[in-house]
Amino acid sequence: MMLDPDLSVAERIEAMIGEEIVEAPIGTQTECNTLVAFQTSLVPPFETTVNFSGGITQRCWSVTRTDGSYRVVYLPLAGYFSLCVESDFGPLDIGVHGSALGCFASV
Repeated sequence: MMLDPDLSVAERIEAMIGEEIVEAPIGTQTECNTLVAFQTSLVPPFETTVNFSGGITQRCWSVTRTDGSYRVVYLPLAGYFSLCVESDFGPLDIGVHGSALGCFASV
């Protein structure tokens, strides 16, 4: 996927997610339900500090609202999405990485 270099970071993230939605499998009722739940949980991307093992933090972009336990974020330095668990210190990367929908569906 070629992204317009004039897009903001948030617009680029939205474009990546939009492509995932268009290409999402919907052959089963479970796949349809997951896609609808994913689309319902999406928020406009906003900057978020994510915690990683070893006390490392990184500025990332939240793309779904939290369900109280988890949220999906975009890791710009890595170029992929991550499932984060909510903690007292903010989102914590738990090592589930890949597409936004894939991370969301893993819960």
